[in-house]
Amino acid sequence: MTQDIALDQGWAPAACTLPTAEQPLRVAEFDALFAEAVRAVRRPERGRLRLELVFSPDTAARAAELAARENGCCSFFTFTLTVADGALALEVAVPPQYIEVLDALAERSTRGDLNGPVAAAGRCQA
Repeated sequence: MTQDIALDQGWAPAACTLPTAEQPLRVAEFDALFAEAVRAVRRPERGRLRLELVFSPDTAARAAELAARENGCCSFFTFTLTVADGALALEVAVPPQYIEVLDALAERSTRGDLNGPVAAAGRCQA
């Protein structure tokens, strides 16, 4: 069975070295993580996104593995996975020239059709 996956052009900038044919699959992996594990989305500053995830070893491993693979093709991302006090968070930061990519990632992480009612708080309006 095949599934059509719409690829948002803001998601994969020219700097991405992932082969074009693989980009929709990576987007689908992020969408699945967002739908299954994101509990809250915060934008503490324009160049940084914080995804609060379901606390579990499986979610931590999945987020870490996906972040590592994404950093391999889009090295401008800085991913920080934090496990502390029974909470799990994935922070994503980008330099100023990639704000639009982070905006697209933030948009996907809060889409209602992916993950229902996610608490989107602390969004930066800068």
